[in-house]
Amino acid sequence: MRSRLTVLAALAVMSIAATATPATGVPPVELPGAPPGPAAAADQPGPRLLRVEVLGERRIRLHIRSAAMRREIAIDTLVGTGPAPRPTLYLLDGVDGGPTSGWLTEGGAAEFFADKPVDVVLTTGGTASLYADWIRVDAALGLNRWETFLTEELPPIVEKYLGSDGVRAIAGVSMGAQAAMMLTQRHPGFYRGVAGLSGCYSTADQLGRAVTVMTVASRGGNPENLFGPPASPEWRAHDSLLGAEELRGTEIYLSVANGTPSGAALMSIGDSPEILAVLLGGGSLLEQGARLCTERLAARLDELDIPAVVDFLPEGMHSWPDFEVQLHRSWPTLSRALEITGSP
Repeated sequence: MRSRLTVLAALAVMSIAATATPATGVPPVELPGAPPGPAAAADQPGPRLLRVEVLGERRIRLHIRSAAMRREIAIDTLVGTGPAPRPTLYLLDGVDGGPTSGWLTEGGAAEFFADKPVDVVLTTGGTASLYADWIRVDAALGLNRWETFLTEELPPIVEKYLGSDGVRAIAGVSMGAQAAMMLTQRHPGFYRGVAGLSGCYSTADQLGRAVTVMTVASRGGNPENLFGPPASPEWRAHDSLLGAEELRGTEIYLSVANGTPSGAALMSIGDSPEILAVLLGGGSLLEQGARLCTERLAARLDELDIPAVVDFLPEGMHSWPDFEVQLHRSWPTLSRALEITGSP
């Protein structure tokens, strides 16, 4: 069993992400309000909205100054249908954390949410960060205070700008799934619902520590800059299996496939045997590792008698076509948490 855990841990730290240049020259959309002008923004202390870009129909990009991370963070937002106020869904990316979320470039999020009365907030950047507050600045990955940004700085700014009703949920894929569950567990009641898609959810045990260490190291980071040395209590504090009791009362959705190629994934490959080899060699085994992680969290929730929707898909790999399927299947749980009635 130990060798199986080690191999799966090594494989479960990678995710597939892509970036794309946003469309430009699109007609303007009606925005909820105007951000402060450059002069006014410069005079404001702490986190603040700097400017807004219109990238497409019902798609905008908010440029936010983060005091915690001492830099400007770009946040893509899909404006929901219907009048405000609307609930907010925060959607986290995987390990690569590109300049545009993989959910937009590969995961079909813009199309899926086009007819839904929810504002979707998507992160950019965050490469191999676990969207956590690191204890030290990392030479390769820089200053990461994502937990502070996502729970303290970002929501008041984006939700005020969009006219939110204050109801929020969070979801993520792969590394983002781990982070979504971690943030929910560490901030009970902040999110009404959470969805983890093909993720791992522990940090303190053998499997969880190996996955977390290799997630950071896979992009050149030093894992001890994340939570400190292995004996540090921060490793246990961020473990969602150990903190599962704090998830009680939250709508929970977990999904993972079994590593076999799905029709959607095979169709996306087309006539490229090179891509097929990569997916079968990596995406398949990665999803098997995520399945083991998901089974363990599901068992822990069952042990505590905490309700959760657990969806073990009969086919699918660690690939965007299959993540897109999981996003669609998570929607009944997320829409219930967001109090959206009459949603398909």
